[in-house]
Amino acid sequence: MLKLLAALCLLAAPALAEPCRQASFEGIPFTLCEVQTGADLRLFHSDDAGDLLGSFGAVDTALAPEGKALVFAMNAGMYHPDRRPVGLYIEKGQQRHGIVLPASRGNFGMLPNGVFCIGKARFAVIESRRFAKAPRNCRYATQSGPMLVIGGKLHPKFIPGSDSTYIRNGVGVSADGKRAIFAISDAAVNFETFARLFRDQLGLPDALYFDGKVSRLYAPGLGRADIGFPMGPIVGLVAPLP
Repeated sequence: MLKLLAALCLLAAPALAEPCRQASFEGIPFTLCEVQTGADLRLFHSDDAGDLLGSFGAVDTALAPEGKALVFAMNAGMYHPDRRPVGLYIEKGQQRHGIVLPASRGNFGMLPNGVFCIGKARFAVIESRRFAKAPRNCRYATQSGPMLVIGGKLHPKFIPGSDSTYIRNGVGVSADGKRAIFAISDAAVNFETFARLFRDQLGLPDALYFDGKVSRLYAPGLGRADIGFPMGPIVGLVAPLP
């Protein structure tokens, strides 16, 4: 059933210029998806009745009444076992969960963590405590962690050559806030190498980790529709159906 749903998602995808591409960094394969401001980039968690979406297919179903569909999508931030966001979550300008600032166990609590903000005219990746002191006007926002790149510097706790490797995904934003690049590793990678992908190859001064192990991508232009257990927050580029 899941394979059938994935195939239907691929058939329903809008025919637009492909935003995703394959790349390599230090011999590790990645898939990158780039978005410019002005595009219809959104976060998704629940439907209008409050029921969890949890999958790329469910998001496409929710978009169908608008005559729209996903161009690409990926998981976008950590979540509790019941799929509630762990940290700040804003959807359609409405805050669904508040920001979380204290250090804690796990990757989310490896401070500094951060917030990915989709504003009206720019994107931003901002360290969480800075965001709490001076909140941005975000149409959509998700908090996750750790930060990968902070003002051009790598997270201070990352260890070069670490053997803690997983499939990982995250997002980086250009200095002018006009471009956001989403990346997922197509082979296991450690935090330090993943962070340097954003800084050294993509030239992005700020980047945020979304997750590992559960990382998934929907990129129909590349013939890709990863399946698995239900997710929490999902970020996706939306466009009208042809």
